[in-house]
Amino acid sequence: MTEPVIVVHGGAWAIPDRLVDLNICGVEDATGKGWGVLGKGGSALDAVVAAVSCLEDNPVFDAGIGSVLTEEGTVEMDALIMDGATLGAGAVAGLREIRHPIDLARIVMDKTPHVMMIGEGALRLAEKHGVEKLVQSKLVTDEARRELTEWLDKKRFGVSFGHETVGAVALDHKGNIAAATSTGGVTGKLVGRVGDVPIVGSGGYADNKIGGASSTGHGESIMKVNLAKLVLTYLEAGNPIQEAAEKALEYMRQRVDGNGGVIALDTHGNIGHSYTTTRMVWASARNGKIESGI
Repeated sequence: MTEPVIVVHGGAWAIPDRLVDLNICGVEDATGKGWGVLGKGGSALDAVVAAVSCLEDNPVFDAGIGSVLTEEGTVEMDALIMDGATLGAGAVAGLREIRHPIDLARIVMDKTPHVMMIGEGALRLAEKHGVEKLVQSKLVTDEARRELTEWLDKKRFGVSFGHETVGAVALDHKGNIAAATSTGGVTGKLVGRVGDVPIVGSGGYADNKIGGASSTGHGESIMKVNLAKLVLTYLEAGNPIQEAAEKALEYMRQRVDGNGGVIALDTHGNIGHSYTTTRMVWASARNGKIESGI
């Protein structure tokens, strides 16, 4: 029997001092929710959904409630989940009125023959399976409005004030690995922009034979190097998990001048977490003990 472990991130960006404590408390709470599943013998898939759903409900993070805004002041959310046992995956993009995008991504994986759903089709699927909806006004926070106003004032088109994408990777007692990632994107993005999160291998990846990873940071850069899968490529080549995470981020920095962060697990439950931004908030749990950092 494998010793379960879960690691969670709340985003890699220039987290201001005023938000540090809220970020740490948020990822610790989410990690506790995930560990609550694993500690009772639950699956890695259920654990990462529990953790990410918790973060989607926390307005501190850029996922679900609290998602940052497009240049038109609207919310558009993306999410991904992947099952390392089967390489099954589910993704959603551009969601506007869903409380927990990760729940709908799980349904895409479990209930359809597809991997990604967007737009009207995704909404119909949510309605069919009773996924909780939440109107835009309930998803938008004062902090998101403030960030958009500042962005518009400075005319910083294409540059985000924060990359607070959230994610989780877990290993359960059966040795199964799962990864999940969710985001509202970047402040001021064009309507219809989709970043790395719902792209298999970019926003996240899980393979029982290698490990699992979840990415955060500059989405366009992450997509160009398939960051999550790149971590596992380095891991499979014989690098320890921490070195694999560091090498993948360094490659992205050198190759496309992109910054970000990753959390990762190998098949033995060893944890890797690294970032090239100012800060990244993370937490992990093993044997019921939660550790965190920023």
